[in-house]
Amino acid sequence: MFTKILTVLFGLSTGFAGFYVVFSFFPHLSWVVVSACALLGFVLGYLFAHYLLPALWAKVEESFQKITVPELIIHGTSLFFGLLISGLFVVVMPLEGLPSPLGILVSLLIILAIAGTITKLTARKKEELLNFLGNFPKSGEKSGGKGRLPAGKAFYKVLDTSSIIDGRIMDVAQTGFIEGIFVVPGFVVAELQRIADSSDSLKRNRGRRGLDILNKMQKDASVSIRIYDQDFEDLSDVDTKIVRLAKVLGAKVITNDYNLNKVAELYGVPVLNINELANAIKPIVLPGEEVTVQVIKDGKELGQGIAYLEDGTMIVVDGGRQFIGEEIMVTVTSVLQTAAGRMIFAKPKESFIPKASSLS
Repeated sequence: MFTKILTVLFGLSTGFAGFYVVFSFFPHLSWVVVSACALLGFVLGYLFAHYLLPALWAKVEESFQKITVPELIIHGTSLFFGLLISGLFVVVMPLEGLPSPLGILVSLLIILAIAGTITKLTARKKEELLNFLGNFPKSGEKSGGKGRLPAGKAFYKVLDTSSIIDGRIMDVAQTGFIEGIFVVPGFVVAELQRIADSSDSLKRNRGRRGLDILNKMQKDASVSIRIYDQDFEDLSDVDTKIVRLAKVLGAKVITNDYNLNKVAELYGVPVLNINELANAIKPIVLPGEEVTVQVIKDGKELGQGIAYLEDGTMIVVDGGRQFIGEEIMVTVTSVLQTAAGRMIFAKPKESFIPKASSLS
């Protein structure tokens, strides 16, 4: 109904405009011709509005559905101040001496330039303003929803592509050790979709695994996860976008990507590294303890054998080369903590030494 009223009003406006233009510039024409031009303007305006106005109005409604009330207030306030400041410029500047059409044109250009610039700058800083004003609800929202997020320093944990594909973040989230809301940026979801559509079978499987992990986390009532659908169009690199989003929300980044870790450190964004967490919670094996392992290959040094614990920790067995393929009991001699993880050094238990000597 509203669009029909606008269509009729637009037709009447174009009809009146046609009448005014013809009557002003061609006053000698008869009323029949002027009325015909006005009727033609009405018909053309009505048809134009009838076919284009519904689609245009649908676009406007869609845009208003996506924008939140705080965003609308910020955009409206920025437009108001833009018009106010540009109006002051027009009043102060000596435009009275210009010819009437030129003066009006210059005034309009000044108003459009200043108001447009202020509105554009406000739009670029929209997320920071919303976060600063604390428009997000403090209590967590229902998992799996989309939209705006509640404010709070380090309340959010922004997930990157590598942490989602890795999959361990779902197990950690289900334990409840990490509090707050997990934020998945829309551009990360888009990157997962691109990987899932890759022609490379390995990448395709990794992308699909990441999407499956996201679906499971959204369906899990114990995990609070939100899709943040705002993008930073001025940035092209996904890692930089993640860091920018974390700074805007006052959040921490969860990743196991070494490069993203370094970039976040440069910008002062806290990082929770899944690999570091895994290393920190590995079972502690102390020197003197006995462990049953299976030697699977030889080591770098002469006579060494390599074995692994269930969590993937490597054990270097001194003199264990001759036990390759066998399950033996070893005694831990020392434990070395490195940047790559924990490394354990051991030697075969004394009961295996005679066997070793008899084979040599």
